[in-house]
Amino acid sequence: MIQKIFGAEKMTKLTSLYPSHIAELQQRSKMALSRENLDGIVIHSGQELKIFLDDNSYPFKVNPHFKHWLPLVDIPNCWLIINGTDKPTLIYYQPVDFWHKVIELSDSYWNEFFDIKMLRKASDVDKLLPYDKKGYAYIGEHIEVAQALGFDTINSEDLLNYLHYHRAYKTPYELECMRESNKIAVAGHKAAKLAFLDGASEYDIQQAYLKATLHVETDTPYGNIVALNENASILHYTALERGVPQAHRSFLIDAGANFHGYASDITRTYSFKRDRFGELVARMNQLMINAVDGLKPGKSYVDLHIETYGEIAKVLNEFGFIRVDADVAVEAGIVSTFFPHGLGHHLGLQVHDVGGFMADERGTHVNAPQEHAFLRTSRVVEANQVFTIEPGLYFIASLLAELKQSDKADMINWQLVDEMRPFGGIRIEDNIIVHQSHNENMTRDLGLD
Repeated sequence: MIQKIFGAEKMTKLTSLYPSHIAELQQRSKMALSRENLDGIVIHSGQELKIFLDDNSYPFKVNPHFKHWLPLVDIPNCWLIINGTDKPTLIYYQPVDFWHKVIELSDSYWNEFFDIKMLRKASDVDKLLPYDKKGYAYIGEHIEVAQALGFDTINSEDLLNYLHYHRAYKTPYELECMRESNKIAVAGHKAAKLAFLDGASEYDIQQAYLKATLHVETDTPYGNIVALNENASILHYTALERGVPQAHRSFLIDAGANFHGYASDITRTYSFKRDRFGELVARMNQLMINAVDGLKPGKSYVDLHIETYGEIAKVLNEFGFIRVDADVAVEAGIVSTFFPHGLGHHLGLQVHDVGGFMADERGTHVNAPQEHAFLRTSRVVEANQVFTIEPGLYFIASLLAELKQSDKADMINWQLVDEMRPFGGIRIEDNIIVHQSHNENMTRDLGLD
């Protein structure tokens, strides 16, 4: 089925890259276990969580440490047993169940790398786990389950720090999965743009996106942001108005896709007409491309954010939104009213991937500067890391109200700012692989301008 959907050529490439991916994870596990004086790691895929006072469950979300090893993202009650040397053991949950669809074990490129044991009843897993768990560390969400099974070492901070730090370095297999994830999302973005230009509602634009990606809402790596007009000023807007607005002015879509557990995270902003807001979108698009060019091995992501913050100040000055020079706006901190979030973040198994604030394998924390507290990474950029770059410029009512009440209010051209409020704001976001010699913009390479 996977080959039918994604094509034999794609699966052949993944098949060729997967052995070195497993070898790398084995080596990392071996090093981590040696450092922590452990015999092995037991990773729990997770289990369904019941809604309070209900017999229904929340949508299942797999443990990212589990899907790092193999592309099983929708099956609870599975387990991995790893020691870094022997072939890992996969305990695969396949119950007898006439209430729900049982996902049978498929014959795929990853099977041969695991010793696979079938589990019919979730409560019988202890029969397949190591009898003596003293030297094994549990990694997973369900602490009470781990304790009941007899694990003493549960989500060891030192162990997780090591694994999280190294997760920032993607294997060729992971990079290929992320290219495919971008490919799926780009198809959705193109469909969503056409729906917007056709005058659709937020709800209908969302449906166009999901249809093009072959996703349902629970498949996406995060709740899609599909915002028309003023709603684009709400950074995490997910309300989805069903009715068509009286006028289409602007459209911001922040939406990703999943492939084998790897996320994409792409944002575009469009103007319905060729107007001043459209000119501002074009200017922010060029700013975004310039920021991507600044993403290089050896550079602090914090420095890149601060440089981009200064460039946004220049845009505010160019378009007349501020009455002071860009450097004065930066010094006064008023740029944060219009750009209140960080430039981007690590991307991978999770949308906001782990390890962004780690200076080393021990997890030494590097704080973001106090004046840029919303940054999601302070790490030095290195090859084989994947980032989003997502500058923004917004007209957010609550932040503008605070600024208007401050002693810096006279720095703002309020007439021009007020003219932009009905458009909400702008965010443009691409997904970038950092190579030693160049950057690979997965999003632009797929033709999404």
